[in-house]
Amino acid sequence: MLWTLIIGGIAGWAAGKLMRGEGYGVIIDIIIGIVGGWLGGWVLGQLGVHIGHGLLGSLVVAIIGSVILIWLIRLINRG
Repeated sequence: MLWTLIIGGIAGWAAGKLMRGEGYGVIIDIIIGIVGGWLGGWVLGQLGVHIGHGLLGSLVVAIIGSVILIWLIRLINRG
């Protein structure tokens, strides 16, 4: 549980920086990172892409999913 929060926080923060934003605050960044980890795992699984296991692999998947999630949030907020 603690690792999930740590990876989620780092992934949410990193995705916010990659998407040229200031982030949404610590709590929302953690939520985006956790949901992004699930989304990234699902999307990459559907594409047949498997990134290494362990802490680094989980972090990369969570960042990819978080970037997708932020992109979707911004797309919805525009409309």
